[in-house]
Amino acid sequence: MSKSLFSADPKAGYLAHADEIRAAIDRVLASGHYILGPEVEAFEREFADYHGNGLVIGVANGTEALELALRGVGVGAGDAVATVANTVTATVAAIEQIGARPVFVEIEADTMLMSVSALEAVLAEEGGRVKAVVPVHLYGQPAAMPAIVESAGRHGAKVVEDCAQSHGAVIAGRQAGTWGDAAAYSFYPTKNVGALGDGGAVFTRDAAVAEKIRMLRQYGWRQRYVSEIPGRNSRLDELQAAVLRVKLKHLDAENAVRRSRAARYLQLLAPASLRLPAVAPGAGPVWHQFTVRTPQREALRTRLAERGIHCGVLYPVPVHHQPAYARPSCHLPETERACAEVLCLPVHPAVTEADVDRVCGEILRWASS
Repeated sequence: MSKSLFSADPKAGYLAHADEIRAAIDRVLASGHYILGPEVEAFEREFADYHGNGLVIGVANGTEALELALRGVGVGAGDAVATVANTVTATVAAIEQIGARPVFVEIEADTMLMSVSALEAVLAEEGGRVKAVVPVHLYGQPAAMPAIVESAGRHGAKVVEDCAQSHGAVIAGRQAGTWGDAAAYSFYPTKNVGALGDGGAVFTRDAAVAEKIRMLRQYGWRQRYVSEIPGRNSRLDELQAAVLRVKLKHLDAENAVRRSRAARYLQLLAPASLRLPAVAPGAGPVWHQFTVRTPQREALRTRLAERGIHCGVLYPVPVHHQPAYARPSCHLPETERACAEVLCLPVHPAVTEADVDRVCGEILRWASS
């Protein structure tokens, strides 16, 4: 009987590096440092170096990374923040946590990423009320950062990149996360760099922004027990930082596996009646997800599940249609179409070439039936 395949498999990510991870955990346990100690400091340096220098602040999770990044660049209550609606709810939750107002921007039909022309229209319509733009590098595909940064800058808006799914992605020769005023990362266990629990970080090259975020993550302290500004508790712990140091060492090699599997999907699925992922010129995706699109998504998803291939749907309901964030007057047809059609196939580093062949065979049989 064929093994079950899943669109994400965090246990496989642990097993691939089990000895290194166990040694890292033992090192932390023996150290006596468990919160904001040497492992966090080392991971912050190493993750900054991975981006070609800069400053990294480890925080508790990706949602709070985005919230603190926005606060760090000066976004506050009542400000508007432009972002997309085909993202996880966390992107919008972070905006609303600081009392800001999300403004939704339409996506490009081919890449499913923020449309630059739609952003320009939103910025013009808002007339200076948008204080920050949050492009989401969805599925490991980097957004059109050169144009987004240029457009935001002309309208006086900061740029905070949502890099939860784009560890190592490149656009126009630069890493995602290095284009904006700050970038927010999630290390949820299924990410390309995944912890064994929650974790997040903010990257910036602005020392003042970094200093503010360091204060915000721990009660607004610069001096211990003295709050200079209202902050919160959002600390990356030593155990997770030690695990992330192991995972970071393997990121490029594992992204290369993802690229290889994605290339095979693109080759084998070319004859299928599916909409395959489009890669924008100059983009180097890291294939956090490999997405196909079909109006018969649920039929295909059921067929594959019956054969032990379990696919994800990221994300089934656009944020502006969800009860907590409903915007009845907001119409984003490309966003709504994408959310109704997208299906995520297994593409993580534990997926073998033979696994890809099996998935493609099942899809081609379904497509021809």
